[in-house]
Amino acid sequence: MTATTQRTIVPARAGRAVRVARGQFVRVTDLAGQQVGDLFAFPGGQTTEHLSASHTRLTTGKLFPAVGETFVTTERRPILTLVEDTSPGYHDLLMAACDRARYDLLGAPDHPSCADNLTGALAELGLATPVVPQPVNVFMRVPVAADGTLESLPAATKPGDSITFRADLDCVVAVSSCPQDLTLLNGPGPTDLALDVLEDLR
Repeated sequence: MTATTQRTIVPARAGRAVRVARGQFVRVTDLAGQQVGDLFAFPGGQTTEHLSASHTRLTTGKLFPAVGETFVTTERRPILTLVEDTSPGYHDLLMAACDRARYDLLGAPDHPSCADNLTGALAELGLATPVVPQPVNVFMRVPVAADGTLESLPAATKPGDSITFRADLDCVVAVSSCPQDLTLLNGPGPTDLALDVLEDLR
């Protein structure tokens, strides 16, 4: 049975960040089902370098990640490797984090956002980032049509579905339980995620 070193609940519409040592594992679990999480990672105790979706797409040659593949930083250094996935396997590397401007355009000013959730989660660790990176949108379904059109579909996860990464560097991992409630992205509405740091997967 896997031993959980640290469990952090990421409340609906909020964000949390944890420190993960190289060789440890970090797992995101969808507790209620149909909840997207925006995941960010920063090596060491700084935020000028970060996990980069665009650099990862170039490294893997794919639009979406799969078990066994490694995510790299803006310096092309491996930072996380996807080692286990009990979800249907939909994880997006294309969409930007929702932010205040996005919700202003949707007619919902002052709405919680993944960008603000990241800023707040990092602040709890005494960190700040000069930019909001494009996240790894775990559990998010974004099919690409033949004509290049993108569509955001409701998450297909069930309660307890999870995705697990191995840390390839000492890093800070932040997760936002996406607050989007103006579309069906998160099914009937945002719910909690769990963020676990694990010593091993046995």
